[in-house]
Amino acid sequence: MKEGKVQDFVITAVSKPSKGEAGKTGDWRSQTPVIDQDKCSQKESCLLCWLYCPDGVITREFPLEIDLEYCKGCGICAQECPRKAILMVDGRDPSCQ
Repeated sequence: MKEGKVQDFVITAVSKPSKGEAGKTGDWRSQTPVIDQDKCSQKESCLLCWLYCPDGVITREFPLEIDLEYCKGCGICAQECPRKAILMVDGRDPSCQ
């Protein structure tokens, strides 16, 4: 790097759900994320929910899916979604809306 110049770097991280010592952690959650596929910006492919998910349980392909066996229900995906396409519902069963 030349003196006085700033280089542009892009740093990314990808995580994938895996069995750890705790096993499947989905039953830890008290809230479950539910995706409204009609509100999701599939044409724009924002994927912010996928990017910010600390457990890496959201697919990168559309329609988006969440692996509820490992989702801990933190709600970061819902907070980061610019279209409010992810709603956190009480309980571990997504049908409890």
